[in-house]
Amino acid sequence: MSLNTFLKNLFNYIPNVDYGYKLSETQVQNNIGIDKSDKPVSTSLSENIEYLTVKYNTLINSDVNIRKFTLNAKGRQYNAALIYIDGMVDSDIINNYVLKPLMLKNTTNLDTSSDALIINKNQDLNYHITKTPNLEDLIYNSLLPQNTVKTDKKFSSTINKINNGFTCLLVDTIDTAFCIEAKGFQSRQISAPENEIVVRGSQEAFVENLRTNTSMVRRIINNENLIIEQLNIGKITQTAVSFCYIKNITNEDLVNEVRYRLSNLDVDAIINSGSLEQLIQDDSSILFPQMFATERSDRACNNLLAGRVVIFVNGSPYALIAPAILVDFISSPEDTNLKHQYGNLVRFIRSLAFFVAMFLPSLYVAVTNFHQDLLPTDLVFAISSIRKSIPFPVIFEILIMEVSFELIREASLRVPSPIGSTIGIIGGLILGEAAVSANLVSPLLIIIVAMTGICSYAIPDYSLNFTIRTFRFIYILLGYIAGFLGISFGIFIQLILLSKLQSFGVSYFSPYIPSGNKNTDSSFFIRSIWKREKRSNFLNTKRPEQEGKISMQWRNSDLK
Repeated sequence: MSLNTFLKNLFNYIPNVDYGYKLSETQVQNNIGIDKSDKPVSTSLSENIEYLTVKYNTLINSDVNIRKFTLNAKGRQYNAALIYIDGMVDSDIINNYVLKPLMLKNTTNLDTSSDALIINKNQDLNYHITKTPNLEDLIYNSLLPQNTVKTDKKFSSTINKINNGFTCLLVDTIDTAFCIEAKGFQSRQISAPENEIVVRGSQEAFVENLRTNTSMVRRIINNENLIIEQLNIGKITQTAVSFCYIKNITNEDLVNEVRYRLSNLDVDAIINSGSLEQLIQDDSSILFPQMFATERSDRACNNLLAGRVVIFVNGSPYALIAPAILVDFISSPEDTNLKHQYGNLVRFIRSLAFFVAMFLPSLYVAVTNFHQDLLPTDLVFAISSIRKSIPFPVIFEILIMEVSFELIREASLRVPSPIGSTIGIIGGLILGEAAVSANLVSPLLIIIVAMTGICSYAIPDYSLNFTIRTFRFIYILLGYIAGFLGISFGIFIQLILLSKLQSFGVSYFSPYIPSGNKNTDSSFFIRSIWKREKRSNFLNTKRPEQEGKISMQWRNSDLK
């Protein structure tokens, strides 16, 4: 017997007892919430209640309520029941606008005469068409004073609505389920943005409620061409996802591509926008983000007006915007609120911070190990004297400090807010001073790591910040292995990958590769607002012009 076989037999656990319990495929599907059948609503109330009782496990499920009562309609009484989830409905709406009209006797539900007709006046032929209402029409048109009442013939759609906060009404002798919107669950109120701070801009941030977010967009874009389509993703969660676009601006091919990707996701659950972003982006192997997320309503609306698509996920306070280009991730909503000179200045500063945060530590390693002749002689002697007492190579020093900085940053995010900033300050000061005093790192390296960390915080987008932090370590290793040659090789490979990268059919380097209109917000340098006459041509919008040739007509009234 070989040693490998002996160890495998010794440590490999094989149960000797067969418990004789196996789940069939149907049982597994039912246990995880996947219902392959599409049972129709029966005319028997008891049969419908029994089905929903089993479906919702009401014997052990404490928040699913089934309220049985007697319904009065046309002088007769019918057995009926309401099914709803406690905590997701408004009890006052159910009591006053559902149960009261159906249970209490009034002139509407007690009228048994033959005059209880629906009268439709045809203006063209000038005569009346009368129709005697049946019980289903009477309940729908007269007994439910609710603005949203939907009827279903299948339990699959009924259960989906109950899960989303609707109240289901079932009546004996009727094979229709009335789904009444009586939502009343608690949600976070609209507040100021926390992660995208802007001085001159809207102070309203998206929340977790989908309809609140879409209403915020509606309030800003007061136009009937704003389309908000909704679909459910996730076989278990059935998460509501909405994507918005302006019909007479956005390219139809872009809308169809977004709709196609969202409609062809075979997953059990979607909980937040971050998961959805990874499922619909073009290339998951590229570290650079291909869609950008925002919590600001004004930024989402600006991108809608530019011809892009905005995606909302119920339960997530962030909107996804597609397509995205590299310039979007170093831009801030405040850039267009300021004069174009100020906006260009801050964009230049952010671009400088982008390169410093990614390449400064690697350049320090490359110069220290391979290219000392590039530095002035006095500076070389100063660095050499500083490093004389350091027992470790430069790569070990910089990795110690970079990892320590990342640990401090992560710890400050995870601890409670009142002490988060304290950990960052104390950790940076004490660790840096102690490392220098113990001759573990040089003071110059502390300055470089601190400068790198400050520049990384200047990047507006959180996803791009993560990308920079990842590539920083890659370039440090390349600089240690081959100096400037290794860094150049890494930049070359990175540019090749990014030049091939597309976001929903749009080049990542647009509007520069391929060359396009640069007098828009999507270009790096911002033009004056009265010179942004056309939208970005890489979006191929239906309406290329966004302002007149002479936008400030008050100044040039003689040229109108």
